[in-house]
Amino acid sequence: MIAAVVRTWRAGFGSLLCCAALSAAAALQADPAAAAAPTAPAFPVKPVRLVVGFSPGGGSDTVGRIVGTRMGELWSQSVLVDNRPGAGGNLANELVARAVPDGYVLGCISSSFAIGPSLTPDLKYSTTRDFTAVSQLASAPYLLVVHPSVQAISVKELVALAKAQPGKLNYASAGSGSALHLAAELFKSMAGVDIVHVPYKGAAGITDLLAGTVQMSIAGLPQTMPHVRAGRLRALGVTTRQRAAVAADVPAISEAGVPGYDVDAWYGLVAPAGVAADVVDTVAGAVLQALRTPDVVDRLVQQGLVPRASRPAEFEALIRSDTIKWGRVVSAAKIKAD
Repeated sequence: MIAAVVRTWRAGFGSLLCCAALSAAAALQADPAAAAAPTAPAFPVKPVRLVVGFSPGGGSDTVGRIVGTRMGELWSQSVLVDNRPGAGGNLANELVARAVPDGYVLGCISSSFAIGPSLTPDLKYSTTRDFTAVSQLASAPYLLVVHPSVQAISVKELVALAKAQPGKLNYASAGSGSALHLAAELFKSMAGVDIVHVPYKGAAGITDLLAGTVQMSIAGLPQTMPHVRAGRLRALGVTTRQRAAVAADVPAISEAGVPGYDVDAWYGLVAPAGVAADVVDTVAGAVLQALRTPDVVDRLVQQGLVPRASRPAEFEALIRSDTIKWGRVVSAAKIKAD
């Protein structure tokens, strides 16, 4: 009885194998190229190069190294940071735009990426045509601070003071055309005040702000909060719509006197245009996993950053909307880059 069942099972299995073989043969006849097409290796199979347009130690570099290291661990491949400072990040962006679109060269960009097109009309690349948005990495509010000698303890009082004394107050920025310059010009425009711009190279303006040579500034949270806590500066507002976790007692500028004001410094990854969608999804997925790692989150938060992954389409929409916003500010204020 058992032998009969085995013979029957073997006969049936043999018929299945025969049918499968005939189906495979028919498929190969219909598409001969399928027989020779090799299976693509999983991405990545070699180190990934992460191009940063600023010097080591800056915001883009810090975010890129923290997140990139974890991505490399997830992939069991190195993610190598390649610092290419110069021209406000434009040199690095051009390098990424011209790279082979295979996913092995990525750009770690900041919100200045969306400022470039309006400040530098003769860019050698297009931020819309020559890149593929991959994912946002993190964001951070700026902080509106004043010297303690300024007779204003709130955004409303600062606006009233500036309106009462047009052209008397001045503010420091990290240079003409910098993100901090544009953030302050947007504040001036929305608040309807006349405050004089004093450009500095990089973070040098903080020194004069602490000395009272300039009265106010919109600057990075990590650079200013220690001075605020020590009483050397007064914080009036954060630039994002929501309060910052590391400065929860400081109101948002939009709730404290300038409704609708919203400036978010962000960082993210882009790839050259033409990278395969599955590769983009793989990189975006690794970003999401990295930003779910407690150690990565802790390190970013310690830098005053908010971990923030996004889908490629969401990041592309953010770049486009910011490009339009900053283009309007540059045009209205007639801003020229240094």
